[in-house]
Order: sequence, then C-alpha cells, then structure tokens
Amino acid sequence: MKILAITQARYGSTRLPAKILKEIDGQTLLEIHLRRILRSSLVSKLKIATTDEEGSRYIIDVARKVGVEYFQGSVDDVLKRFYDTALEERPDYVVRLTSDCPLIDPEVIDGVIRYTLAHDCDYVSTDPQSYPDGLDTEVFRFEALERAYKEAKLTSEREHVTPYIWKNGTAKGGNMFKTHYVRCPEGDFSSYRITIDTPEDFELISALVRAEGTSLGWKQYADYLAGHGEVFALNSMYERNEGYAESVKNDKKIE
Repeated sequence: MKILAITQARYGSTRLPAKILKEIDGQTLLEIHLRRILRSSLVSKLKIATTDEEGSRYIIDVARKVGVEYFQGSVDDVLKRFYDTALEERPDYVVRLTSDCPLIDPEVIDGVIRYTLAHDCDYVSTDPQSYPDGLDTEVFRFEALERAYKEAKLTSEREHVTPYIWKNGTAKGGNMFKTHYVRCPEGDFSSYRITIDTPEDFELISALVRAEGTSLGWKQYADYLAGHGEVFALNSMYERNEGYAESVKNDKKIE
C-alpha cells in the first residue's frame, strides 16, 4: 500500500507575499509544516507540488534542507500540477495538504487515512464545520484524482484540485465517488484559525510557536488560544475558504 502525501506550495500570494517562507526563530513556516507531516506513521512518502515561478527556488531550498522531493508545474492549473506530481509515483492513495497549514497535525492525517482505508472510500476529508481552519486534510484514491484531472472543466475545479471529486461524491448527494467528512472528535472548533494567509495569521502562528513550540498536537494549540483571547482575536475577522469562494464567483468553463 503506497500512500503519497502531496503538499501544495507556491511563492506568490496576494495578501501575504512569500507567506510560507516567513520565519519564526530562524525556521520557515514551510519547514515546520514539512517536519510535522513527516511525523505521520501512515504516509509512505511526502512530495511538494510547487510552481515554475522564479521564487520557487526558495521553496526548493527548503525541500532540499528537509530531504523532501518536489515537482514544479503550472501556477494556475493546480489540478494538473498535483496530478503530475502524483503520476510519477502512481500511489494507491493520495493525501492532499496545503502549505498554508504550518501546524498541520500528523495524528489528524493518520486518522483520515485510517477512516479512508477502513471504509473503502474514494475520498475522505476533515470536516470544515468542526475542525479548526489549518488542519485541512484530504485523502483519496489515485484513480479519483486521475478522473478529476481528465474530466474537470471549471476553472475553480482546476485551481482547487478536489472540487470535482467532492461535488460528485455521496456525501454531497452524488454517486460518482464514495465520500465522507470526518467530524472533529473534540467538538466544534471551526471558529479557530491556525492557517497562514494574512499578516494577522502570522501574528497568531508566531505567538503560538513562541509560547508552545512546534511539536504539540492541535488540541494543545487550541487550548492555548482558548486561554488567551487576545491571541485568538488576532485573525478572527477572516472567513474560511475565501479563495475558493472567489474562484467560484469568477468561474469559467474550459473548452
């Protein structure tokens, strides 16, 4: 059984340029992210899906430092970049992660993988209505990714990799893929934001890392935020998945 984790990482960013290369005490957010993924006990291999932008050389430098392979591809057709990264390996399952989640939790990753395998699903994701923003984990069969790559025609489906799969999945009323969303066992933490997209996000992540380090589980970080309301409030004005909502608003069909 080959389970390939792929994390998307690009240099460009609208609201916070080079956000994943920002440093906390000499360590980039990307390095923290990669080292936490590598603690997963079920992931067979980790690769970075980056772009052919000029600034991607800095991402490659971090990849080499950590010892992670990378693939460079399209900036806009992220589905193609992601598929091409996986195609080199032809795994049984793919774990999709994004580098704007520096404190991604290896236990959550393994939990989603276990559910996928135990229930023979085509696609399983953390439930965004209960997990904190910043723990986003999707696991799916390579065959599902390949079908999406060949059939997805909307720009939003190409920019965000998995919409074609989950929109046509059983959890959303479809019948093309067997899908499921794993709810957070600790309750509803969907208002917690531990991702990196804005200067305020970086303030919060910096405060968390300097207070608690980089090796704790997500619940311990959430407990810190619960006890430090002034830190929790730093980025609480932002909505979840604003990027996807904007893509849908400007959707176009690709001929």
